[in-house]
Amino acid sequence: MSIEDDTKWLEWVTKQFESIAGEDKEIDLEEFKTALKVKESFFAERFFALFDSDGSGTISLDELLKALSLVIHGDETDKLRFLFQVYDVDGSGSIDPDELRTVLKSCLKESAISLPEEKLDDLTLALFESADKDNSGSITFEELREELERFPEVMENLTISAANWLKPPAAEQKSHTPRYLTPAYWHNNKSKLLFIGGYVGLNTLLFALAALRHTALGGWVMVAKGCGQCLNFNCTFIAVLMLRRCLTWLRATWVAKVFPLDQNVIFHQLVGYVVAALTVVHTGAHVVNFVILSQNQDHPLLWEYLFTTRPGIGWIHGSASLTGIALQLLICMMLACSSTFVRKSGHFEVFYWTHLSYISIWALLVLHGPHFWKWFVVPGLLFSLEKIIGLAVSRMGGLHIVEVNLLPSKVTHLVIKRPQFFHYKPGDYVYLNIPAIAKYEWHPFTISSAPEQEDTIWLHIRSLGQWTNRLYEYFRWPEPFIHKPVQLTRNLRKQRYHKWTQVSEILLENHRVCNIKCYIDGPYGTPTRRIFTSEHAVLIGAGIGITPFASILQSIMYRHRMRKQNYPSWCESLKDDEMKLRKVDFIWINRDQKSFEWFVSLLTQLEVDQADEEPEGRFLEMHMYMTSALNKNDMKAIGLQMALDLLAKKEKKDSITGLQTRTQPGRPDWSKVFQKMSEENKGKVQVFFCGSPALAKVVKAHCEQFNFRFFKENF
Repeated sequence: MSIEDDTKWLEWVTKQFESIAGEDKEIDLEEFKTALKVKESFFAERFFALFDSDGSGTISLDELLKALSLVIHGDETDKLRFLFQVYDVDGSGSIDPDELRTVLKSCLKESAISLPEEKLDDLTLALFESADKDNSGSITFEELREELERFPEVMENLTISAANWLKPPAAEQKSHTPRYLTPAYWHNNKSKLLFIGGYVGLNTLLFALAALRHTALGGWVMVAKGCGQCLNFNCTFIAVLMLRRCLTWLRATWVAKVFPLDQNVIFHQLVGYVVAALTVVHTGAHVVNFVILSQNQDHPLLWEYLFTTRPGIGWIHGSASLTGIALQLLICMMLACSSTFVRKSGHFEVFYWTHLSYISIWALLVLHGPHFWKWFVVPGLLFSLEKIIGLAVSRMGGLHIVEVNLLPSKVTHLVIKRPQFFHYKPGDYVYLNIPAIAKYEWHPFTISSAPEQEDTIWLHIRSLGQWTNRLYEYFRWPEPFIHKPVQLTRNLRKQRYHKWTQVSEILLENHRVCNIKCYIDGPYGTPTRRIFTSEHAVLIGAGIGITPFASILQSIMYRHRMRKQNYPSWCESLKDDEMKLRKVDFIWINRDQKSFEWFVSLLTQLEVDQADEEPEGRFLEMHMYMTSALNKNDMKAIGLQMALDLLAKKEKKDSITGLQTRTQPGRPDWSKVFQKMSEENKGKVQVFFCGSPALAKVVKAHCEQFNFRFFKENF
């Protein structure tokens, strides 16, 4: 720190200390643990004991400042000495195996990693044997220093958690140039920006032409007519954006290079807001115009104008006012129920059923406006054809769920018998309907199996809402009435038996063979179809966002094996019309350890497929991140991460996932990750993402810095 920073730091520490210490000007162990927010008390107790230099059982401000100055301003030896003292629980001057085991066990709890006792023993032994150079049965300070020097990233970033606790927050560094004005942003979003520009221009033109035709009727009528013409276009265009089959077909044509087809859902939402705004302005302009005219002429009353057909306004029985009010209410209701709060808070059914009111809205628009039908006839016909085809396809083949696996974190893995003529591309999604769960509800899910898997289709469904939770519980409890009173009637018992004869006996605790009827509508394409035309593809999945990439990775490796068989002397210049990929990087980010179990068998097979290739020349490179695990530069995790690295090298597999790929703690450093990929020179890098919107913004911003194309899964 500079002298100025040091002064600010001292002021910050003093202020924080006073807020915690209270009137006695001392911090006891409980206050210290609360302030540190340490889950496992071992580290809090060790920090406290080392900070309490006089052994009084409390820490004064002077003691705290002295200790923190040492670990922040001290040299490398001072920091290592503090780390050694934390590990040397009994203060003997050396670390024995029991002390090291206690430390590693606490590290596991801090990182939310669950390993069997035998694995903990293996970790302890691996680290102890590596550090105990002289085989004396204990680790000295010099031996610990020597061991840490084998891990440069730890030595470079040795940060003590206790020091970070009272370090002032770093000042936010704001860029002088807004992100939206940078050349990289415009380069990577040019098709979207041009499309938005064209959309705004077309609406402006339609508004102006309609308004100019009614200049003789006054300004408010001009506004109303201009908005009405824009509504004719937007209420039609909003349907065009959801022609999924047409858009899936267009993705394979030149149109996908010109128009942002992958953003159709986002534009659909945008047009929805525009329709709502235009509706309010259109209605308001007509009402204001009526009020102005009613002051000069013998006009009907306002309530008659709005709620009756007496004024004779409109081309069908003077119903313009009544249909207009109904449209206003329906559109506002649909907009409110389509909000993120409703869809993501476990009330998807509210969104689903209110969204079906689009049928009523289009019918009312035909009655309300004399020219709307001209705009709607072609898109409406296409929309109707898509729905009819979807209904026909979904009812063909007699689909059944033949197998169910209940996975950690409430993920339901469905295995569906594949129809004979069902063809799809890797990363495609379908709409699923299970009458036993909800007779009329359809929900979109990505297909997680590869097209080369001929007999079945896989879906991995995370329980996040009412329908998905009901699905999980349906297979979790095959006897839903088992706790009901004994006085059930015979009829009810028969109903219960009939309902659950579909589900066979449980073969394993979370595995069931069944025969549940279902329907699927699709498949529909996604941005991931571009992967096979990329040169260097980076697939980033967060949590259950791995599902589209599970299908893609299987298909990629299948094609890679076929290509190697056909061309034994593999070379990077080989041309392949179906797959131009030269390198694939797969990044999977999970919150907890159990989530890796969803696809660990698939990833293991992918590693086996590349076992005969050198690490630096592998076609597929995997990167696993566990965000609940503490980083290597956190003092509470240094020992654990060193032990995990050593054991992984010894056993040739990761202790957390069982894969050969080492699981990295914390979140990816996107700058370093993308910099490495950029330097590999495997061709133009394209990044494909599926996960939370918040993380998508972060990844997209980094892609713009490196001039990588970014594609996000939207459906």
